[in-house]
Amino acid sequence: MSAQNPVFIPGPTNMPEALRKACDMPTIDHRSAVFGEILAPCLAGVRRVLKSERAQVFLFPSTGTGGWETAISNTLSPGDKVLAARHGMFSHRWIDLCQRHGLSVQVVEAPWGAGLPADRYAEILAADTAHEIKAVLATHNETATGVRSDIAAVRRTLDAAGHPALLLVDGVSSIASMDFRMDQWGVDVAVTGSQKGFMLPAGLAIVAFSDKAWRATETAKLPRTFFDVRDMGQSYARNGFPYTPPVGLMNGLRLSTEMLLKEGLENVFARHRRIADGVRAAVAAWEMPLCAEGPELWSDTVSAIRTPEGFDATKIVTHAAAKYGVAFGVGLGEVAGKVFRIGHLGSLTDVMMLSGLATAEMAMADLGLPVRLGSGVAAAQEVYRASEAKLEKAAA
Repeated sequence: MSAQNPVFIPGPTNMPEALRKACDMPTIDHRSAVFGEILAPCLAGVRRVLKSERAQVFLFPSTGTGGWETAISNTLSPGDKVLAARHGMFSHRWIDLCQRHGLSVQVVEAPWGAGLPADRYAEILAADTAHEIKAVLATHNETATGVRSDIAAVRRTLDAAGHPALLLVDGVSSIASMDFRMDQWGVDVAVTGSQKGFMLPAGLAIVAFSDKAWRATETAKLPRTFFDVRDMGQSYARNGFPYTPPVGLMNGLRLSTEMLLKEGLENVFARHRRIADGVRAAVAAWEMPLCAEGPELWSDTVSAIRTPEGFDATKIVTHAAAKYGVAFGVGLGEVAGKVFRIGHLGSLTDVMMLSGLATAEMAMADLGLPVRLGSGVAAAQEVYRASEAKLEKAAA
């Protein structure tokens, strides 16, 4: 696969050259004052991306999975009951992690392609008058199916039931790419990683705690050492780290948040939405359905595209990689072989996306699918041209 070609997977995403260089830095003494000059802007920048005034941000050398573990191990105790929905591979994996930690998980099953069933959450929470449920898990953006769920609706169900459970949210493939409002939505723990919207290599679990979640750390009894936010917080107070920090990645995160905030968060979200709209127009031109069951669920960071019955969608991904040196995402879990995924997040432009759509068309045509070359590209071009025209008119 050529390093010259952009990737169209939902993470790790393409890296701007400036961020790659920021991560490539000389060794420093991480116990010196220089480290604090990297740490403090990272924490402040992430807090702003989360649209939070008070959240405590923690950075662990890990990935989003480590962020999930941080969320539960610092707020819950063995045997605690949590409420979760399984509607894709990553919501499934978080449930599995909870069960392995000895938590009692009440699982609400939903189709892969559906969003989080907030109506069922509402019924369950209203019936839990003894408040046995200690935490509610929500996957904001299900990366396997290209489905975005309504986190504000989950908060409304908790508030309507007067329920004190913590709201823990997986924002791994949404934060820094799609609107995320930690304070407004009443999120208690938000989890993401460095390799998606922040446009960095994998290696950082980025986790934010509300005041309520921080208080829960005082009584939580699940074992944690490496992922103990209390140790991390004590070290931060001294501009330090409880163990050797990934300084290069953190230096990249410092610049990443600067770049996102300079572009303007609303502009970042609008760019992702525009690029996603072009992809969706292309998919419609190919006469293939999205895995997401309706427009209200469409993700602005990844589209999972269903191929015709009986066709192995994975062949598109392997063929595009082998013949054209371009990466797309395979289907996972229940949709393996049924969908292929186009990631459209992070460091991406309209023009880059057009090259990905052209490659997907060539791969599908090579494999005998009834896709007319140029049809999807032309449909996306119309979306992007119309968007630029609107911007020019607004600026006039």
